Formats: sequence, C-alpha cells, structure tokens
Amino acid sequence: MEKLSLKVSGMSCAHCEKNLANAMEDMGVKVIRVSAKEGIAELEYDASVVTLDAIKAEIADVGYEVE
Repeated sequence: MEKLSLKVSGMSCAHCEKNLANAMEDMGVKVIRVSAKEGIAELEYDASVVTLDAIKAEIADVGYEVE
C-alpha cells in the first residue's frame, strides 16, 4: 500500500470533504483524512489496482483541483 498526501483546492466545507472521500472510496482508495480547512487529502492505495494519475483525475472529476 502506498501512502499519499495531496494538496487539494476548491473544498470549502464538510460536504466537500465527504464528497471527495466518497469518490476515493468508490475507486478503492482508503481515505485517512480529508480537510477542507487545510486543503489536503491523505490517502492510502494499492498501486497495482489504481494509479496516482487515476486518483488525480477522479479528484478533478468531482470538482476539485490537485496542486
């Protein structure tokens, strides 16, 4: 399992955090923590199942930007 901490912009509330967490979980990524206040998403994923590019693309698809 790979651990990952991404800077994510565009989140402003708890709903945004939950929206992003749900999208990550739906693609098989374990969510450690998502914080709109800090603008981060801490994740754990199996690189043999999902790629970093796929994670970034999914974040963009739900309306947020990875910095």
